[in-house]
Amino acid sequence: MGRRYGGPGGSWALRGVDLELPPRTLVRVEGANGSGKSTLLRLIAGIDAPTEGRVTGRPRRTAYVPERFPAALPFTAAGYLVHLGRVQGLGRAVAAARAAEWLDRFGAAQHARTPLHELSKGSSQKVAVAQALLADPGLLVLDEAWTGLDTAARAELDRAVGERVAAGATVVFVDHDPRRLAGAAHAVYAVTGTRVRAAAPPADRTGSTGPGGDGRLVRITASGGRLPDAGLPGAPAHTASTDGGVACVTFTVGAAHSDALLRELLTARPPWHIHAVAPASADTGSPAR
Repeated sequence: MGRRYGGPGGSWALRGVDLELPPRTLVRVEGANGSGKSTLLRLIAGIDAPTEGRVTGRPRRTAYVPERFPAALPFTAAGYLVHLGRVQGLGRAVAAARAAEWLDRFGAAQHARTPLHELSKGSSQKVAVAQALLADPGLLVLDEAWTGLDTAARAELDRAVGERVAAGATVVFVDHDPRRLAGAAHAVYAVTGTRVRAAAPPADRTGSTGPGGDGRLVRITASGGRLPDAGLPGAPAHTASTDGGVACVTFTVGAAHSDALLRELLTARPPWHIHAVAPASADTGSPAR
């Protein structure tokens, strides 16, 4: 596909773009300022339409966080989230509950009743990120979404991205910090001169031992739950073990997915009892020394 601005005689921002973005995939997009990264993300998200070519297979629930959030809207923070949740097909009660949950996770619960135009840049950005996550999108597109967030909120967004990928979504992101989700991306693309090309795979750039990780493994020992029929976040290896005579299961998972796996275990029905969480070496699965 391609995107041209300024009519038939205008210049091409992007051309000859041919990408496949599978489910359960984290994709990083890189490039210099003005290279066309935001144009690419808007095309992927469906905010803009290509001038030539097409985008197919976009999930029904697609969410997008722009570089600049339009805060001058006639809503409170919670009202805006509930409104967008309803647009995404959630019932009012579910939308309200999820709005409260995400505002709390990003440390903005105290601003639930604050009009959007009165929020600071950082608080506005928390609302922008929350609206993208509250309906469990199958495609999540983040254009500098971490900009303006405090340290705790940036870490929470990292966790939320891991949860979405583990749940089967596709996440595409741009961030100016090269350390953002370092080693977690399954694919990296560079935008240069109207073209989009695959960059060096994560294993070559960060020492990752496989998709979705930077080589670090975490070992989680738990008991009392049931192994689900569907896959767990991060597709962990699991073995039978004991702890103080109690029959347990030890899960070994990439560090990038450990938070999502813990959340899944703790919220399962029945919930798992966590005995231990410890780093493990990548070659043997034994505790790191």
